[in-house]
Formats: sequence, C-alpha cells, structure tokens
Amino acid sequence: MGPVIGITCYAETASFTVWQDTRAALLPYTYVEQVVRAGGQPVLLPPAGEPAGLVRRLDGLVLAGGGDIDPARYGARPHERSGYVRRFRDEAEFALLGAALDAGLPFLGVCRGLQVLNVALGGSLHQHLPDVVGHTEHCPGPGVFGHLPVTPVPGTGLAKVLGEEPVPVPHYHHQSVDRLAPGLTVTATTEDGTIEAVESSGAFTMAVQWHPEAGEDHALFEALVQAC
Repeated sequence: MGPVIGITCYAETASFTVWQDTRAALLPYTYVEQVVRAGGQPVLLPPAGEPAGLVRRLDGLVLAGGGDIDPARYGARPHERSGYVRRFRDEAEFALLGAALDAGLPFLGVCRGLQVLNVALGGSLHQHLPDVVGHTEHCPGPGVFGHLPVTPVPGTGLAKVLGEEPVPVPHYHHQSVDRLAPGLTVTATTEDGTIEAVESSGAFTMAVQWHPEAGEDHALFEALVQAC
C-alpha cells in the first residue's frame, strides 16, 4: 500500500441510486483517482468529530475545494455573493490544517484549501473576485470551469513541479487571496494579477487556487505522494 493521503470532503444533502435528499459525506471522485494514480491510498476525512487527531495516522493531506470560508475568520463582513458557508467544516479543517502544519505533514491545498491555509496563517480574501478583476473567467458559471493560464514563479517549488511557462488549468473560484499571510510565498499568478498558488518553506506545503484534480496534468498529486 502506498502513502495514506487524507482528503477532506463535503457534508451536504445529495441524491444517489435510490436515495433522495440524503445527508452525505461526499467528494468529486477525481480527487480519489488522482491520489491512486500517483501511488497513494486515499482516505476521506469528513468534517465531523475531531479529524485533527488523525494527523499522526496520515502520510499526507489534501484540503479539497468547497464553499466559502466564514468571513468573520479574517475580520470581514459577508459579501452578498459569499455562499455555501459551512462553519462546522471551517472548524474541522482549520484544526486539521493546524495539526498537519505542526507535524510537518506533506500538504496540498486545492481551491478552498489554499484559502484555508492563507486565512489560518493570518491572511485575508477577496470575497468576490469579479469585483477586483472585472471579469468572470475564474468561474464562468455554475459547474463550468474556466481555463485561464497560470504562470509559475521561477525558482519556486511549484515551478520545479510544473515548469516556468504559462500553464492552462481548470479554474472554479470566485474568491482569492487578498492579504497574503506571513510565511507564505506566491508561486503562480494569472495575467490579471490574481494569486493562484502559494507555498511555504520547510516541509512540502503547496496550495493552488485552481482544480488540479479536474485537469490532465497529474504532477501536483505525484509531487505530494513523492514527498510522503
């Protein structure tokens, strides 16, 4: 068995097989496929109980995408377009991330996962990116990915994984980093200036604002598993 990679997931009402409007812990299966393809063993971590205590049993951690973080966590009032706030998920994931960082656990943040990392370390967010950049290409419509190129910053860990040339990637985010947290380094941006990736020194700690699990480039998940 390969390294055990914990992946956080949603807790939402869903319909599947014969069950309608049922409370479920769920995750797009592409995350699972990416971890398996990279040689890891995925386990889902629902926002229930005390998942931070599982860190000592994991070899790596993925904070997956999801709804918006409660703006109160970075001292802001809710924007009218902030949505799908799940405070119970915030509580679980902020505690889980803190334990993972303390333990030096290899970490990959995806979309919301980048935002959790930035806010947990003292940063803030733009609550509705179109207000900042003047377009909706980062999130064209419900369930529709944008495909803006991101440019890795030369010399960063991300550039070593993806190269230094612009890379088209699938985007689905209407929020982004505003104030960068102390200890984080910007590792990729889009042409409009949006921060699209960050990392910290020391243990493998990378986070991207796009959705690598939905793309054809498997390098980030491979790098996480190799770091484990």
